[in-house]
Amino acid sequence: MKKIKHIFKIIFEYIILFFIGGIAYYFIERLWKGYFPHFSMFIVGGIAFILLGFINSRYLEWKMPLVEQMFIAGFVITVVELFAGLILNIWLKLNIWDYSNIPYNFLGQICLSYFALWQFLSPVGIILHDIVCWKLFNDKAPTYNII
Repeated sequence: MKKIKHIFKIIFEYIILFFIGGIAYYFIERLWKGYFPHFSMFIVGGIAFILLGFINSRYLEWKMPLVEQMFIAGFVITVVELFAGLILNIWLKLNIWDYSNIPYNFLGQICLSYFALWQFLSPVGIILHDIVCWKLFNDKAPTYNII
């Protein structure tokens, strides 16, 4: 019974993290574009936020400098956007975004400039994830090494 409670606790935590990340990503998109994005961006944001937590995982106890986390986070978010774009824009033909006119794009779904932008914004997501886990889920207080 104790193990089942623990599993439900973890599932509940990931649901909370998914919603926080989804809302944050959705509103970042809203601020950037000037209009409300497609609902799927909520899902993309939830997935990306959960994955950010694995970069400096609370389970694996990695002690990675924030600069390294930022690079990996930019890569992770870009890969999530690539998969989302391949499914939503290319396979389902929803045409939610198209980066074809931006230099160094891949299939119009991701581009180098947004990869750099996500790296720049990622400390907000990394720190928010850590604070949520600390305050809501009783994880250790976050500490950071910049370099």
